[in-house]
Amino acid sequence: MFLNLFLNARDAMPRGGWLSVTTRLNGDRVIAEIADTGSGIPSEHLARIYDPFFTTKAIGHGTGLGLSITYGIVRDHEGTIHCDSAVGQGTRFIISLPVAAQEQRSARG
Repeated sequence: MFLNLFLNARDAMPRGGWLSVTTRLNGDRVIAEIADTGSGIPSEHLARIYDPFFTTKAIGHGTGLGLSITYGIVRDHEGTIHCDSAVGQGTRFIISLPVAAQEQRSARG
C-alpha cells in the first residue's frame, strides 16, 4: 500500500525533491501522511485517481493500478484515504486506519 504511494512520489520528482512520511495516533486511529514536492496532480484528475487503469503516465510507464489497489487495501481495513494536490507544488495523501484492539493483535500472532 505505502510502496505504491512512494513509487508514485518518486515518479513525480524526476529531478529530485522531498518525500515526507509522518505518522501519529489520533484516538483509536493511526494517521499516516505521505507528501512529496513533485509535479502534483491536475485538479481535473483528482476525482479519478483511484479508478482502476487510470494513469497520467506515458504508455509503458504505469498500469494505473497502484492507487486503485491502495484504495482497496485501505477500505478493506476500514480506513480512509484523502489526497490534496496542486500542480507544481506536490501531493499529500492522508490515510487513516483503525488501531487493532489488543485481543485482535494477539489472535494474529
